[in-house]
Amino acid sequence: MDILETDAYDRRQRRNTSYMLLFFLLPFFFSTAVYFYLWTPDSPASITSAGVKSAPALLLAAVVLSWNGGQSILGVVGGLIFSAIGDCCLIWPETILWMQIKLQVGFFVHLQSLVKYYRYTPYSSSSWARFLYVILVIVGGGSYIYIYPFLQKAPDSDQLTPAVAVYTALITVMAILAIRTHHTATLLGGLTFMVSDLSLALQVFKVMAPTKHGNTIVMVTYYLAQLLIAVGDIQAVENRDDFAKWKRS
Repeated sequence: MDILETDAYDRRQRRNTSYMLLFFLLPFFFSTAVYFYLWTPDSPASITSAGVKSAPALLLAAVVLSWNGGQSILGVVGGLIFSAIGDCCLIWPETILWMQIKLQVGFFVHLQSLVKYYRYTPYSSSSWARFLYVILVIVGGGSYIYIYPFLQKAPDSDQLTPAVAVYTALITVMAILAIRTHHTATLLGGLTFMVSDLSLALQVFKVMAPTKHGNTIVMVTYYLAQLLIAVGDIQAVENRDDFAKWKRS
């Protein structure tokens, strides 16, 4: 098999893999559509509501686990499971904030460790990447400073204020590490997560008045970020495996 035939074969393999991945993701898309179809601002808190809201993350975790195996349990799969538990906690107002912060911190710790130990590139960053790092730090720090007065008004502000500070730092570091992976899907997923969580914070801490489509904006960006990070993780592992095969050949 010459070089041209090998290249054509590789392209067919990648195309077939993309089709297969899309097929595996169909339950995620279906469960997401079900959530947006059933959700209303007046939806009562229930086990059913929690299941519908957390189903997309759990189905996405199953896809990543089936493609990448057990190595992803302490990475993206574990993060998605933490995220699903956090989604359940958001259903009940009495656990909405503190539990969400604790569980989402666990998610980003898992994601950060995955990015660092599996796909962290040793090459130096380009100037545009370093500029983007600075922008992310400014956005993260500026967002916390902006919502700080509203955190002080919360009943449990003594616990909430430092917890949100840690959470903001973790999500900023996560976005920076996502950029360092040089995988487009992972990069976009990290940035989209920042947008989603900033939108959520502005509403939860009553920084802005409730809007008609506020929850829709949060959840669309939230599910999109999860999808991008999961796809980026699958692609990264495939690229690493292909490189290992090439070295052995």
